[in-house]
Amino acid sequence: MLAAGCASVAPTVTTTVDPVIVKTLAPTGSLRVGVYLGSPTSLVRDAKTGDKAGVAFELGQALGRQLGVPVEIKEFTRLADVLEALKGGAVDFTFTNATAVRARDMDFTAPLVRIELGYLVPPMSTLQTVADVDKPGIRVGVAQGSSSQGVLGRLFKRATVVPAPSVTLAQVMFREGQLDAFATNKGILNEMADALPGYRILDGRWGLETMAIAIPQQRGVAMPFVRQFAEDARRSGLLAGIVKRAGLRGTSPD
Repeated sequence: MLAAGCASVAPTVTTTVDPVIVKTLAPTGSLRVGVYLGSPTSLVRDAKTGDKAGVAFELGQALGRQLGVPVEIKEFTRLADVLEALKGGAVDFTFTNATAVRARDMDFTAPLVRIELGYLVPPMSTLQTVADVDKPGIRVGVAQGSSSQGVLGRLFKRATVVPAPSVTLAQVMFREGQLDAFATNKGILNEMADALPGYRILDGRWGLETMAIAIPQQRGVAMPFVRQFAEDARRSGLLAGIVKRAGLRGTSPD
């Protein structure tokens, strides 16, 4: 479900992009960018100023400017909803973990950002490293429909995976004592830790997320353009500036 409707951003530059590419990437006349609140890779909002940032949020606007079309920000409550909208063609662009499973339903650019996967635990937790988590009785929260849910569901031998409807509700579950840990990428974990005093991220990592631009399938004619846009954003420093403004932490060079 959409959480907060849509916001449109008008283009600020004139481009000479092939009209076929423009129509392919923005078939409604606007580039519809799918985001969800709570992750610096997607969308975060400053609690004091209300200012928005996020990799998907800003990269989408940059692509819209290059195409010369308005950008329509479509905000959802969780990543799984963004991906469903992208699969169904209701969203034209997002930035997410480029897994093999997702690649069956959407097309990705080359990886742009790699982020460590870890665990957040409450203040009095006896867990110290990622190796301590897979034990009987340990309840590990994950975002429902996330890649973490699928991977840990196969990886764990003793711990229990507990899906949370959203990152925001996962924080409520933590406070109510329903979770012993929460698993996702460290960009999100750091955002959660900022909102949960005393909570900490365990030492080590249990995997990596490889983040890339995603667009719906059946738009292959535009993929060379999108791949070049992604590479230009990386080489020019545009991506680095976006990552910094979003406050994305936990990135990895490997």
